[in-house]
Amino acid sequence: RPRVGSRAQGRSAILEKFGGAAKGPAPHLRRSGGAATVKTMLLEWCRARTRGYPHVDVQNFSGSWGSGLAFCALLHSFFPDAFDFATLEPNARRDNFALAFATAECVRAAPAPRSPRPPPAPGDRCVPSRRERAGCAPLLEVEDMVRLPVPDAKCVYTYVQELYRCLVAKGLVKTKKR
Repeated sequence: RPRVGSRAQGRSAILEKFGGAAKGPAPHLRRSGGAATVKTMLLEWCRARTRGYPHVDVQNFSGSWGSGLAFCALLHSFFPDAFDFATLEPNARRDNFALAFATAECVRAAPAPRSPRPPPAPGDRCVPSRRERAGCAPLLEVEDMVRLPVPDAKCVYTYVQELYRCLVAKGLVKTKKR
């Protein structure tokens, strides 16, 4: 009888327990909301919200966000009056990051028609009243994002999580009740 190594036995036991090799996300992870599933869900949400925006192709939480346009597209999908996306350039990374972060922190969720205020200028950090804030904490700095050609995936993921949480709190993202 051929001897099977402990590593092979362990793999066989796992495959047997979970019904064979994986063919997509494991159903038990979808139900439990594991970290990998949350990250995948958030990435899919970003893809769906930014689909169709020029120069934006969200595939991950690092290189896809390097020009700043993915941040701008994500915010523009919720706040189309905050800025004109068509005027943004992929090579203007510093301006794109500044605009996205200022918009996340300052844009009004429901602008009052009688008192319109211009959108934040790139690089400006405004201090609007609490009711006007999108509610996103300033977790990233423009300088940190432009320092490296490929942003840190953990930083981007954390920022997008915070943005998602704030948009849910404002009622702009609908979630399923559990």
